Amino acid sequence: MKRIVTAITGASGAIYAFRLIKAMAEAGTEIHLIISGAARFVIEEELQLTQKTFKANLETFCRQNPKTTLEYHEAGDFTAAPASGSKPMDAMVVCPCTMATLGAISSGAGTNLIHRAADVTLKEKRPLILVPREMPLSLIHLQNMTQVAQAGATILPASPSFYSRPDSIAALADTVVARILDHLGITPMRELTPRWKTSHDSGN
Repeated sequence: MKRIVTAITGASGAIYAFRLIKAMAEAGTEIHLIISGAARFVIEEELQLTQKTFKANLETFCRQNPKTTLEYHEAGDFTAAPASGSKPMDAMVVCPCTMATLGAISSGAGTNLIHRAADVTLKEKRPLILVPREMPLSLIHLQNMTQVAQAGATILPASPSFYSRPDSIAALADTVVARILDHLGITPMRELTPRWKTSHDSGN
Protein backbone atom coordinates (compact mmCIF):
# COMPACT_ATOMS: atom_id res chain seq x y z
CA MET A 1 0.00 0.00 0.00
CA LYS A 2 1.31 3.43 -0.96
CA ARG A 3 1.45 6.11 1.74
CA ILE A 4 0.72 9.47 0.12
CA VAL A 5 0.67 12.87 1.78
CA THR A 6 -2.03 14.78 -0.08
CA ALA A 7 -2.42 18.52 0.38
CA ILE A 8 -5.18 20.74 -0.97
CA THR A 9 -4.49 24.48 -1.09
CA GLY A 10 -6.59 27.46 -2.11
CA ALA A 11 -5.94 27.57 -5.84
CA SER A 12 -8.87 27.11 -8.19
CA GLY A 13 -9.27 23.47 -9.18
CA ALA A 14 -10.74 21.69 -6.16
CA ILE A 15 -12.21 19.13 -8.54
CA TYR A 16 -8.69 17.85 -9.28
CA ALA A 17 -8.14 17.08 -5.60
CA PHE A 18 -11.58 15.49 -5.26
CA ARG A 19 -11.09 13.21 -8.26
CA LEU A 20 -7.50 12.40 -7.24
CA ILE A 21 -8.46 11.28 -3.74
CA LYS A 22 -11.32 9.21 -5.16
CA ALA A 23 -8.95 7.44 -7.55
CA MET A 24 -6.33 6.85 -4.83
CA ALA A 25 -9.02 5.47 -2.52
CA GLU A 26 -10.22 3.06 -5.20
CA ALA A 27 -6.63 1.89 -5.71
CA GLY A 28 -6.07 1.15 -2.02
CA THR A 29 -3.89 3.94 -0.63
CA GLU A 30 -2.96 5.23 2.81
CA ILE A 31 -3.90 8.88 2.40
CA HIS A 32 -2.64 11.56 4.77
CA LEU A 33 -4.78 14.58 3.94
CA ILE A 34 -4.06 18.23 4.75
CA ILE A 35 -6.55 20.93 3.73
CA SER A 36 -5.58 24.59 4.04
CA GLY A 37 -8.00 27.20 5.28
CA ALA A 38 -8.24 28.81 1.85
CA ALA A 39 -8.87 25.41 0.27
CA ARG A 40 -11.94 24.93 2.45
CA PHE A 41 -13.43 28.12 0.98
CA VAL A 42 -12.61 27.10 -2.62
CA ILE A 43 -14.12 23.63 -2.10
CA GLU A 44 -17.38 25.21 -1.01
CA GLU A 45 -17.38 27.70 -3.89
CA GLU A 46 -16.37 25.34 -6.71
CA LEU A 47 -17.82 21.99 -5.65
CA GLN A 48 -20.82 23.35 -3.78
CA LEU A 49 -19.95 21.06 -0.89
CA THR A 50 -19.76 21.94 2.77
CA GLN A 51 -16.69 20.73 4.61
CA LYS A 52 -18.80 18.10 6.34
CA THR A 53 -20.18 16.79 3.05
CA PHE A 54 -16.79 16.92 1.32
CA LYS A 55 -15.20 14.82 4.05
CA ALA A 56 -18.19 12.45 4.12
CA ASN A 57 -17.82 11.84 0.38
CA LEU A 58 -14.10 11.11 0.75
CA GLU A 59 -14.77 8.72 3.61
CA THR A 60 -17.37 6.93 1.46
CA PHE A 61 -14.77 6.46 -1.28
CA CYS A 62 -12.37 4.97 1.26
CA ARG A 63 -14.88 2.58 2.78
CA GLN A 64 -15.39 1.03 -0.63
CA ASN A 65 -11.83 -0.34 -0.50
CA PRO A 66 -10.88 -2.03 2.79
CA LYS A 67 -7.18 -1.47 2.05
CA THR A 68 -7.62 2.30 1.95
CA THR A 69 -7.14 4.52 4.99
CA LEU A 70 -7.76 8.25 5.25
CA GLU A 71 -6.19 10.32 8.01
CA TYR A 72 -6.79 14.06 8.37
CA HIS A 73 -4.10 16.43 9.64
CA GLU A 74 -4.72 20.04 10.57
CA ALA A 75 -2.61 22.53 8.61
CA GLY A 76 -1.32 24.03 11.86
CA ASP A 77 -0.33 20.72 13.46
CA PHE A 78 3.45 20.40 13.35
CA THR A 79 3.30 17.25 15.49
CA ALA A 80 1.50 15.33 12.73
CA ALA A 81 3.21 12.39 11.05
CA PRO A 82 3.99 14.19 7.73
CA ALA A 83 6.09 16.76 9.64
CA SER A 84 8.80 14.22 10.42
CA GLY A 85 11.19 12.48 8.08
CA SER A 86 11.21 9.49 10.42
CA LYS A 87 7.64 8.66 9.37
CA PRO A 88 7.92 6.61 6.17
CA MET A 89 5.88 8.07 3.32
CA ASP A 90 6.11 7.17 -0.34
CA ALA A 91 5.36 10.55 -1.89
CA MET A 92 3.54 13.86 -1.50
CA VAL A 93 1.25 15.72 -3.87
CA VAL A 94 -0.06 19.28 -3.52
CA CYS A 95 -3.16 19.52 -5.70
CA PRO A 96 -4.00 22.19 -6.55
CA CYS A 97 -0.96 24.19 -5.48
CA THR A 98 -1.15 27.95 -4.95
CA MET A 99 1.73 30.19 -5.93
CA ALA A 100 2.05 31.19 -2.27
CA THR A 101 2.50 27.54 -1.29
CA LEU A 102 4.98 26.98 -4.10
CA GLY A 103 6.90 30.07 -3.00
CA ALA A 104 7.04 28.91 0.61
CA ILE A 105 8.31 25.49 -0.47
CA SER A 106 10.87 27.11 -2.76
CA SER A 107 12.23 29.35 0.01
CA GLY A 108 12.17 26.70 2.72
CA ALA A 109 10.46 29.21 5.01
CA GLY A 110 7.29 27.26 5.67
CA THR A 111 4.61 28.37 8.09
CA ASN A 112 2.21 25.41 8.07
CA LEU A 113 2.16 21.62 7.88
CA ILE A 114 1.84 21.61 4.09
CA HIS A 115 5.07 23.58 3.70
CA ARG A 116 6.84 21.47 6.33
CA ALA A 117 5.69 18.17 4.82
CA ALA A 118 6.92 19.29 1.39
CA ASP A 119 10.26 20.28 2.91
CA VAL A 120 10.52 16.86 4.55
CA THR A 121 9.63 15.15 1.26
CA LEU A 122 12.43 16.98 -0.55
CA LYS A 123 15.08 16.43 2.12
CA GLU A 124 14.23 12.73 2.31
CA LYS A 125 14.44 12.58 -1.50
CA ARG A 126 10.91 11.30 -1.92
CA PRO A 127 8.72 12.26 -4.89
CA LEU A 128 7.03 15.65 -4.49
CA ILE A 129 4.42 16.58 -7.08
CA LEU A 130 3.15 20.14 -7.25
CA VAL A 131 0.06 20.84 -9.35
CA PRO A 132 -0.18 24.60 -9.94
CA ARG A 133 -3.26 26.17 -11.52
CA GLU A 134 -2.37 29.76 -12.33
CA MET A 135 -2.10 32.03 -15.37
CA PRO A 136 -0.32 34.00 -16.46
CA LEU A 137 2.90 33.17 -14.64
CA SER A 138 5.13 35.93 -13.37
CA LEU A 139 8.92 35.71 -13.36
CA ILE A 140 8.75 35.07 -9.60
CA HIS A 141 6.45 32.09 -10.20
CA LEU A 142 8.76 30.71 -12.87
CA GLN A 143 11.85 31.17 -10.72
CA ASN A 144 10.17 29.41 -7.79
CA MET A 145 9.18 26.54 -10.06
CA THR A 146 12.73 26.24 -11.34
CA GLN A 147 14.11 26.21 -7.82
CA VAL A 148 11.80 23.49 -6.51
CA ALA A 149 12.35 21.45 -9.69
CA GLN A 150 16.10 21.68 -9.14
CA ALA A 151 15.52 20.48 -5.56
CA GLY A 152 13.77 17.39 -6.90
CA ALA A 153 10.08 18.28 -7.17
CA THR A 154 7.94 17.55 -10.22
CA ILE A 155 5.93 20.49 -11.53
CA LEU A 156 2.78 19.04 -13.05
CA PRO A 157 0.50 21.91 -14.12
CA ALA A 158 -3.25 21.36 -14.13
CA SER A 159 -3.32 21.41 -17.93
CA PRO A 160 -6.01 18.98 -19.09
CA SER A 161 -5.73 17.27 -22.46
CA PHE A 162 -8.45 17.04 -25.07
CA TYR A 163 -7.37 14.24 -27.43
CA SER A 164 -9.59 11.79 -25.50
CA ARG A 165 -12.58 14.05 -26.19
CA PRO A 166 -13.72 14.30 -22.56
CA ASP A 167 -17.47 14.76 -22.38
CA SER A 168 -17.75 16.16 -18.85
CA ILE A 169 -15.83 18.36 -16.44
CA ALA A 170 -15.03 15.26 -14.37
CA ALA A 171 -13.62 13.48 -17.42
CA LEU A 172 -11.56 16.55 -18.26
CA ALA A 173 -10.17 16.70 -14.71
CA ASP A 174 -9.32 13.01 -14.90
CA THR A 175 -6.88 13.67 -17.74
CA VAL A 176 -4.77 15.54 -15.17
CA VAL A 177 -5.46 13.07 -12.35
CA ALA A 178 -4.24 10.18 -14.50
CA ARG A 179 -0.89 11.90 -15.00
CA ILE A 180 -0.57 12.59 -11.27
CA LEU A 181 -1.20 8.91 -10.52
CA ASP A 182 1.46 7.94 -13.06
CA HIS A 183 4.04 10.01 -11.20
CA LEU A 184 2.90 8.66 -7.82
CA GLY A 185 3.34 5.12 -9.11
CA ILE A 186 -0.32 4.28 -8.47
CA THR A 187 -2.30 2.20 -10.94
CA PRO A 188 -5.97 3.17 -10.87
CA MET A 189 -8.59 0.46 -10.58
CA ARG A 190 -10.20 1.72 -13.78
CA GLU A 191 -8.84 3.61 -16.76
CA LEU A 192 -9.48 7.27 -16.02
CA THR A 193 -8.76 8.47 -19.53
CA PRO A 194 -7.68 6.77 -22.77
CA ARG A 195 -3.94 6.63 -23.32
CA TRP A 196 -2.40 8.38 -26.31
CA LYS A 197 -2.22 5.96 -29.22
CA THR A 198 0.17 6.34 -32.12
CA SER A 199 -0.25 4.87 -35.58
CA HIS A 200 2.21 2.16 -34.48
CA ASP A 201 -0.02 1.23 -31.52
CA SER A 202 -3.05 0.90 -33.77
CA GLY A 203 -1.15 -1.26 -36.23
CA ASN A 204 -1.20 1.33 -39.05
